[in-house]
Amino acid sequence: MSDRRFVDRVWYGHDTLAAAARALLIPAERVFGALVGARDLLYDAGWLPASETAVPAVSVGNLTVGGTGKTPVAAWIARGLQTRGAMPAIVLRGYGADEPLVHQTLNPTIPVIVNPDRVVAVADAARQGASVVVLDDAFQHRRVQRLADLVLISADQWTPAVRLLPAGPWREPLRAVRRATLIIVTRKAASDDVVESVHERLARAAPAVPRVSLRLDPGELVRSGATRETKSLESLRGTVVRSILSIGDPTSFVRQMEARGIRVIASIFPDHHVFSAADVERIASGCNPDDLIVCTLKDVVKLVPHWPRLAPPLWYVSQQVMVERGVGGLERVLDDLVVSRSSTSPTAG
Repeated sequence: MSDRRFVDRVWYGHDTLAAAARALLIPAERVFGALVGARDLLYDAGWLPASETAVPAVSVGNLTVGGTGKTPVAAWIARGLQTRGAMPAIVLRGYGADEPLVHQTLNPTIPVIVNPDRVVAVADAARQGASVVVLDDAFQHRRVQRLADLVLISADQWTPAVRLLPAGPWREPLRAVRRATLIIVTRKAASDDVVESVHERLARAAPAVPRVSLRLDPGELVRSGATRETKSLESLRGTVVRSILSIGDPTSFVRQMEARGIRVIASIFPDHHVFSAADVERIASGCNPDDLIVCTLKDVVKLVPHWPRLAPPLWYVSQQVMVERGVGGLERVLDDLVVSRSSTSPTAG
């Protein structure tokens, strides 16, 4: 069993082995929870300061490890700000080499600043002409002030029992959503009933925080390379495709394809896996000349530099962000950010 599958089994499994592994990790979970709680207390009390930013900032983050749709939603938010007349930039820590490349592909005209020091990165964005900054994955990075905190909760990876790292995928307890400006429930393949149960739980945990729902739907297929060739997913109905996946929630991707009548043979790697030339050569050598290789954009941007010229071409599934519930709340947040973009003194979030 791969490391990724073992971790998923521990976090989401219902079998005896998974339960036993979680029980063994309880002491480590409690230590992690104590450290997170102490840090939040220091920020809430003002003993740890939040630095002002050169331009207004909005954070797009989550409470769990991977798989919430944070990168496509952050890119979508940046594009929404741009269409409103703002000059956004995207700032991220750069934990995964794939994320900056995905942002650059989705929004070629929006600057992407990579720096573990987000305060310095925002200043750099301002020098490049940005009037507002989207902080990708910064909900826990409280050292930077922001005008809005958007927190994503995945209905596909929802676990009713909130278990903190390392016993579960949660970075913070559920009550941390009370710090949010807006809670965004995302889904790829989750049912309406699951989405509704997530909203009900969040309403109890943070009754004063507004909530919206976004669906991340597969769009068209795009062929990687200099020539942009596209085709519809419907054209693949009844066929078998190979997928190379190193994303936070590969199961939902497979379920989305299967829901459209496409059978997927998936090679799954850890989230943010850095594909070496040897990795790619091994993967490509196992493909037949007539295989259709369908991945996510996050995977393709890492595979392309090493992909053999004679191997089958790489395709990725584009994503559409669709507001299913609460469109007014999200529009209001974006409008407020544009109105405030000339401010140089955002309040702490």
